[in-house]
Amino acid sequence: MATNGRTVTVFGGTGFLGRRIVQRLRDHEFPVRIASRHPDRRRSQFGPHDSQLLFVQADIHDERSIANALAGAYATVNTVSLYVERGRETFHSVHVESAQRVAAEAHRAGVKRLVHVSGIGADAASQSRYIRARGEGELAIRAAFADAHIIRPAVMFGPDDAFLTTILHFLRRLPIYPMFGRGSMKLQPVYVEDVAEATVRIIERAETQPTIFECGGPRVYSYEELVGIVARQAGLAPILVPIPLAVWHALAWASEMLPDPVLSRNQVELMQIDTVSSPEMPCLAGLGISPLPVEAILQKMLSKCG
Repeated sequence: MATNGRTVTVFGGTGFLGRRIVQRLRDHEFPVRIASRHPDRRRSQFGPHDSQLLFVQADIHDERSIANALAGAYATVNTVSLYVERGRETFHSVHVESAQRVAAEAHRAGVKRLVHVSGIGADAASQSRYIRARGEGELAIRAAFADAHIIRPAVMFGPDDAFLTTILHFLRRLPIYPMFGRGSMKLQPVYVEDVAEATVRIIERAETQPTIFECGGPRVYSYEELVGIVARQAGLAPILVPIPLAVWHALAWASEMLPDPVLSRNQVELMQIDTVSSPEMPCLAGLGISPLPVEAILQKMLSKCG
């Protein structure tokens, strides 16, 4: 594949956010390498053959395969995330050790831009193992690649997401909707396509000063308010019932025993804090992006969900 000095390697390029980043990079005419442990399984996600889109085998736990995926790249994006720990795949091994490994290999390879996807609320001092690993990962990345850019999205929504789609799933099946606690926690949902576009603009921008961007949507909701909006647009009128967070933790623990858990403990932990962007942090507007609100695409998601 001809690199023309602009090749971008995307780790996690087949995930919910990653594949949108790949598409946006191609829209901006960047050649892209999608680094994946099982590249042959994922080609069908990207439609017709594209000579400027290459799938390469890479394991974020293995330095050599990371180095091979980064050879000659201009930039790299790391969107790899973990929500349920299994075996050697722990929050620390993925969000700290592997993130640091990608950053170190990128620095060694002479990569000019590194964009790492973290999350609003990342905090190295948190009692939550998931949230703490996110924060520790940011520190490890900066130690290995001083000019790294970090994106912290709020909870992301869009077709085939695990957020609004899950809310809608239960609203349609349960006459009584169980809320996280009293539903008072604050959320600032951000459209996944806006985060993908922000990632590409960070790679394109002339400024190289390392920056943390907090990407939230245009409106802050309480969880109860957001559930109500989804229900009304779906033509539903459920009874919203507060459920103590201790109960949710127990349910999440049981769910994690399943092969495909519908709820994880880190999701419950995130619902215990407000995930709202800080006004002091650069955001989507600073990249020339006007974020779309939930209501703008909810109807499309409703029709797609049947």
